[in-house]
Amino acid sequence: MTLRLASLNGRAQLVVADQDWLVDIEHASNGRFSSDPMVCLSCWGELRDFSRTISDAMFSSRADVATLDCPVPRPRQMFAVGLNYKEHAREMGSPLPATPLTFAKFESALNTPTGDIPIVGETCDYEAETVIIIAVGGRDIAESSAWEHVAGLCAGQDISDRTLQYSGVPPQFSLGKSRKGFAPIGPWVCDMSENKSRDALRMTCTVNGEVRQQTSTDDMIFDAAQIVSYLSNICELFSGDIIFTGTPAGVGHGRKPPVYLKRGDEIVTTLEGVGSLRNRCV
Repeated sequence: MTLRLASLNGRAQLVVADQDWLVDIEHASNGRFSSDPMVCLSCWGELRDFSRTISDAMFSSRADVATLDCPVPRPRQMFAVGLNYKEHAREMGSPLPATPLTFAKFESALNTPTGDIPIVGETCDYEAETVIIIAVGGRDIAESSAWEHVAGLCAGQDISDRTLQYSGVPPQFSLGKSRKGFAPIGPWVCDMSENKSRDALRMTCTVNGEVRQQTSTDDMIFDAAQIVSYLSNICELFSGDIIFTGTPAGVGHGRKPPVYLKRGDEIVTTLEGVGSLRNRCV
């Protein structure tokens, strides 16, 4: 089975049987693995092997995305890459970057897969993203081995307060994208080691049922392996680090006229082979 790591009431869970059941990892492994999702990420290869031994007798509860926590609750670092889709660069009238345009998001912005998003002001925007979760850290990671350092992928939203983002010179990307609840990810970390399409996944974002963003991740300018390698050549990466990889065309800020989020809106973000987030604006 494909390894999917979730968190329920702060405890690490495996999502099994076509995502219908949860298995409490610490209980099912008789204490071999921790109940802490962050510790589980640090022994991803062993956990993958263990997941193949799961039996029906280990099932603990039905999987309900609405009850799940953020699957990566305490990352040491959160990176984000801007302007990383060709079509998005075109809609923003920007040249293609020569290297990944990187900024930070902050841990306090993390949100659950179905958590509410507080809207501040009149210019908050949606940005559907594929999110990389690191399993094995390190420096100077080669592109050819980068996926070996990745636990898996999450769906994500890089919610952006555009007024705050562009309030200074240079712009305040990190602050404008790190308000409370501005980083929902999940619904779980999905292992991609056996997914031959992991660099070409369909991703969609709808707002109130209307498709706003729809792409294949092979429209990325820099793919997952390139991003992991690039960052590791500058910063040491650690187990549990989160990397937002950029958003495709269709953001509200790029529309003419711009269309921003308002209270009551529902955002659904779906990443093929991983799962969906459903977040309400309040």
